[in-house]
Amino acid sequence: MTRPITVGVDGTPESLAAAAWAGREAVRRALPLRVVHAWQWQPHEVAGPGDREEQARWAGDTARNAARALTGRHPHLEVSAEVLDGEAVPALLAAAAEADRLVLGSRGHGAVLGFLLGSVGQQVIAESSGPVVLVRADDHPEAEVAGHEIVVGQQGGSDDSAAGLRFAFETAAARGASLRAVRAWSLPPVYAYSPGSLKLLDEAGGMEPYERKALGEALRPWRERFPDVPVTEHVEMGSAGQVLLSVAARAQLMVVGRRARRSAVGSRIGSVAHAVMHHAGCPVAVVPPGV
Repeated sequence: MTRPITVGVDGTPESLAAAAWAGREAVRRALPLRVVHAWQWQPHEVAGPGDREEQARWAGDTARNAARALTGRHPHLEVSAEVLDGEAVPALLAAAAEADRLVLGSRGHGAVLGFLLGSVGQQVIAESSGPVVLVRADDHPEAEVAGHEIVVGQQGGSDDSAAGLRFAFETAAARGASLRAVRAWSLPPVYAYSPGSLKLLDEAGGMEPYERKALGEALRPWRERFPDVPVTEHVEMGSAGQVLLSVAARAQLMVVGRRARRSAVGSRIGSVAHAVMHHAGCPVAVVPPGV
């Protein structure tokens, strides 16, 4: 069964930018595009007899208008529009489970604007079973050209980052783009050293060669699977979020893995994904493990 690219729209500029991005990606990957709007009847304190019908009509128009605009840009693209009945988070999570990827609008930079993502987008990202792509209102299609890379963060061992690397290589191959694989490292505290770890470091020739070797091993199967994708291996000392953001200016898409965890206030996303989601100017794909 072919999974569509699904985009959530609500009429805002950022959601329309997300729809435009999703349309271009669907054309590149020869996939159908599903435009959805999650809606649940919200009665006002003083609701007139036509309020429910008006809200339902607006919800339907929001999805249909976005789909109509995409069909106008891409006449041969298979586009459908649908209103999802229910609260936004569970409705979008269900849509993501049936999609190749879910695309959402992101409101912008900074602590205040970034926090506004949390009400719906952050919950969806933390709990989605599939990749979620965030697109800002000021996204520019011209960034998807030669010279702008797909940037992917790699952490841990080969299995830890396999899902993100697969997503990044597939995207680079579909776009004819180069890929930059980034691995950040820092000096561990003294108590973290053990005889076993010291032996591994000695065999590798030090910390940075050890990190370069780990990155190379993680990339090897994907280089073999996608031999036509040019790859730059980027190893740098620093926090992963800071190192990824330092190369974001030339990125047409940034791909990070998700390490969501439960807390007393709900699901939370790992610090690297959180930093990139809120501060990278390019679209960001957050990929859960195991997809």
